[in-house]
Amino acid sequence: MLKWPEPGEVLSALQDWIRRRAVEHPELLGAACIGSHARGDAGPGSDLDLVLVVSDAPSDRAQRHAPWPIEQLPVPTDLWVLTALEWRVLPRNSRFGRVLRQEARWLYCAPGWNPGPHPDRET
Repeated sequence: MLKWPEPGEVLSALQDWIRRRAVEHPELLGAACIGSHARGDAGPGSDLDLVLVVSDAPSDRAQRHAPWPIEQLPVPTDLWVLTALEWRVLPRNSRFGRVLRQEARWLYCAPGWNPGPHPDRET
């Protein structure tokens, strides 16, 4: 019988995964989860929604995902890789921008990098 991992197990595995990626990828500036795991209402079948902010990345979205082995995470994962510039100019009127502002649970910020305040973010 298969058992879906508990939300705490998922977040613990994600934090370990992020620590390893930060060592391998100095371009990683920040990592946050959004969605049910960020809100604390994840349950059986919940996927992981992961946002990575990097100093620079190829414009091709598929190439952006290649260096990040999300298949190593314990649940299916949706991944967004944004450059620091894209993060800073993300419009507040976009659905994605609103979700990030409201739900982002930052699990990693590189020394000297801070995800906010976002220029369009309400304070």
